[in-house]
Amino acid sequence: MPEKGVIICGVDEAGRGAVLGPMVLAGVSIHKKDLPKLKKLGVRDSKELTPQQRDRLSRKIERIAKDIIVMKVGPCKIDDYKKQGVNLNKVEALKMKTIIECLDPHTAYIDGPEVRVEKFGRFLNKLVNTEANLIVENFADQKYPIVSAASIIAKVERDKDIEILRRKYGFKGTGYPSDDRTIEWMKAYLKENKKFPEKGLVRHSWITTKDLLGDHRQRRLFGFFRRG
Repeated sequence: MPEKGVIICGVDEAGRGAVLGPMVLAGVSIHKKDLPKLKKLGVRDSKELTPQQRDRLSRKIERIAKDIIVMKVGPCKIDDYKKQGVNLNKVEALKMKTIIECLDPHTAYIDGPEVRVEKFGRFLNKLVNTEANLIVENFADQKYPIVSAASIIAKVERDKDIEILRRKYGFKGTGYPSDDRTIEWMKAYLKENKKFPEKGLVRHSWITTKDLLGDHRQRRLFGFFRRG
């Protein structure tokens, strides 16, 4: 097939490991002939860019892209999946399946999870009901500009959601367990309110959340016995 008729897409996520906020998945498709335009923008892994750079690049990506699809999985839905025994890899694969089938590319480049990426790739290949050639790799957002573009779109969309949640709840940090500001805010919120918000912010099924709740209850119990 002539290159001008070939469609490629990249798929990536943002917020997979976060304890606060949604996981956001994005798919970006372009005509393969437009790949040099994408490369010229200087797209790269969204984590290497400032928020301002991501915002600017996302608008330029939108002008080059054939189609863009964004899917979000909120904390409540992630918790529901967990209760049903559906792990995050399967959740991610199910959403990626939808994105790839909607974009219907000839080749899809996917940034897979760092652990057991080959197994993830086989599972995704079985799920996807298209003729697309799937290339699933670790760090695909660092190797393929089309995946870098998807990474940027996903990160920009998650940042928008996080900013809304930040204004609503006043939390600090990035929302990731590795971020000290996030953990300190969660501890302070728990101390003041005795529990986390029920919907929209905290992933209650995360071990980080469970550990913080456990520590909080233990301290309250210890305080009760000391007063007694």
